[in-house]
Amino acid sequence: MKIRIAILGYGNLGRGIECAIRQNDDMELAAVFTRRDPAAVKVVSGAPVYSADQLLQKKEEIDVLMLCGGSATDLPKQTPEYARYFNVIDSFDTHANIPQHFAAVDQAAREGGKVAMISVGWDPGMFSLNRLYANAILRDGSDYTFWGRGVSQGHSDAIRRIPGVKDARQYTIPVEAALASVRACENPGLTTRQKHTRECFVVAEEGADKARIEKEIKTMPNYFADYDTTVHFITQEELQRDHAGIPHGGFVLRTGKTGVHGEHNHVIEYSLKLDSNPEFTACVLTAYARAAYRMNQEGMKGCKTVFDVAPAYLSAMSPEEMRAHLL
Repeated sequence: MKIRIAILGYGNLGRGIECAIRQNDDMELAAVFTRRDPAAVKVVSGAPVYSADQLLQKKEEIDVLMLCGGSATDLPKQTPEYARYFNVIDSFDTHANIPQHFAAVDQAAREGGKVAMISVGWDPGMFSLNRLYANAILRDGSDYTFWGRGVSQGHSDAIRRIPGVKDARQYTIPVEAALASVRACENPGLTTRQKHTRECFVVAEEGADKARIEKEIKTMPNYFADYDTTVHFITQEELQRDHAGIPHGGFVLRTGKTGVHGEHNHVIEYSLKLDSNPEFTACVLTAYARAAYRMNQEGMKGCKTVFDVAPAYLSAMSPEEMRAHLL
């Protein structure tokens, strides 16, 4: 019997999950739920599309509900709301608010007897796991995380909100000298500005004041003010031609010392280079949907993160296959 997956929200992430399900023989897409007009949503797989208002009516037809909304306003409301009724997965990525989100979701999931998996993706998610593993192994050491080169959708949206901006893409780029220093075990203390730069490609509206737009970008608090930022003004055609994709990636490193006098240096490094941020994130979510379903079948309930999931729960392989081919 296949795990019946439902998707709430059919944007970039929802479409990526649909593709990922097709690569997993033990899963099927049971339904897509949307806040838009269901008749206007065309899905690749041919799965039925329903209004989000119909979710609870379909409760018995769904094993895991994948929540594909945004972390700012959607997931803080949706995940606790639906964790009472479904095993759920979300990709909540506002790091500072994860403890608060966990508490709200945990209460709801325990009341409903369900498993709710939050903050699943590559950061938080895969990067989080690698930070934990490296911390556990190299006790005398330092952690470093670099993001990019890749499109930051949140920063791109922030630029598009500036008056006079028609469209924009923003790339987060690691500073190569900083990365090289970490890899050389120089244990640098790095400021925000020393770790990353930001590069912006902006389509201005006709007649807009480009100097003002550039100044507003570079001085925007929480987004650009703490970084060395470059702004390029380009045409809409150039943006579509050269910046239509959503690539991303990055590096997690821990450097540490061992020996009687700390004489031996070690570097643990994990890296990702992603052509499509949402499609890769969707693959991570799909693996954790399998884990959530299995864990709930065993009687577990409550909110979980990637730290709580044994690796064997993620794989479609049998324990015998894993030991034979992966161990």
